[in-house]
Amino acid sequence: MKRMTARPENPHQARILRLLRQDGARSRAELGEVARLSPSKLALELDRLTKLNLLESGGLAASRGGRRSGIVRIASHLRFVGIDIGATSIDVGVTNGELEVLGHLSKPADVRDGPEAVLEQALELVGKLRTGETTEIHGVGIGVPGPVSFLDRTPVSPPIMPGWDRFPVRETLSREFGCPVLVDNDVNIMALGELHAGLARAVGDFLLVKIGTGVGCGIVVDGEIYRGVTGSAGDIGHIRVSDDGPLCTCGNTGCLEAYFGGAALARDARAAAESGDSPFLADRLAHEGTLTAEDVAAAAASGDAAAVRMIREGGRHVGIVLASLVSFFNPGLVIIGGGVAGLGHALLAEIRSVVYQRSLPLATGNLPIVLSELGDTAGIIGATRLISDHVFSVE
Repeated sequence: MKRMTARPENPHQARILRLLRQDGARSRAELGEVARLSPSKLALELDRLTKLNLLESGGLAASRGGRRSGIVRIASHLRFVGIDIGATSIDVGVTNGELEVLGHLSKPADVRDGPEAVLEQALELVGKLRTGETTEIHGVGIGVPGPVSFLDRTPVSPPIMPGWDRFPVRETLSREFGCPVLVDNDVNIMALGELHAGLARAVGDFLLVKIGTGVGCGIVVDGEIYRGVTGSAGDIGHIRVSDDGPLCTCGNTGCLEAYFGGAALARDARAAAESGDSPFLADRLAHEGTLTAEDVAAAAASGDAAAVRMIREGGRHVGIVLASLVSFFNPGLVIIGGGVAGLGHALLAEIRSVVYQRSLPLATGNLPIVLSELGDTAGIIGATRLISDHVFSVE
């Protein structure tokens, strides 16, 4: 039988672990000040966490004028796994207890192949990262590209994920790894990644807009993910932009996702290539047989007018929806991420232009709208943040 992961026994211990996870090793003196614990109480809790094999000593800190204080850090053997499943790819990473990425692998995948096939591919990637690794895995976080019930942590009626409805992802992986597993929407885990290690570290209220195959939004309020009553908050891809727009995968028409995102962009790129509007994309289609957002980015960089127009139109539609969200939520930061965000500053400039023009001046007067700097590690870090929040809490 596999040994269950140790957990802190009280809120003081949980707070100590989360402080060390966020800021790295600290001296006992510094930790006592931040955690607001007396030296005797701190010593008691640190000793117990060390016996639980969750903390370890890191030598002595520099002198602060008296006796040198000992350094403590999260135990170096702790390992968390983050699995970020997208519509067309899988990213897997292994981190230490401070959520530093120790290994990262990715591969193309089709979420429409069903949960058994996709999870098997994810397990293969984890197996490759664990080659030569003798330590156990202490927790696994996983993100999937569809709605996830907050109550039972299972995918619920995901539009682009046939076969995943109510599939027991958490139980399947927990049996495989013998450790705690948590599941969330892929955009939420990206937002957690930005909160932990990205541009939002010092921002309590922000929006993370992921533009991938579809479009979604992670909402962070006072440093916590806001999921709504059942877990569907942030599904902005299905906000209607117009009444007579293209058909969406959800069955409605005119949704933002039907206008812009990886799938919509590939559709429009093919139409431009086949109609002769874009010689660049026509040539690329003839050689590759398919077109992606990367092809549109390359076409725009070469000055292709049709590709530039697609990016500007897409940015305008995202900006229209985002402007309403900014006026409603009044965030301190907006981060644009996901594969289609690779279109870069041309897309960002259009989104900014629409949001700053349409939103209330009080909401946009000091509002940065930026591209993510974490790239494809945002989901991995966020998934391990999700599960480490669980492990570093009182059971």
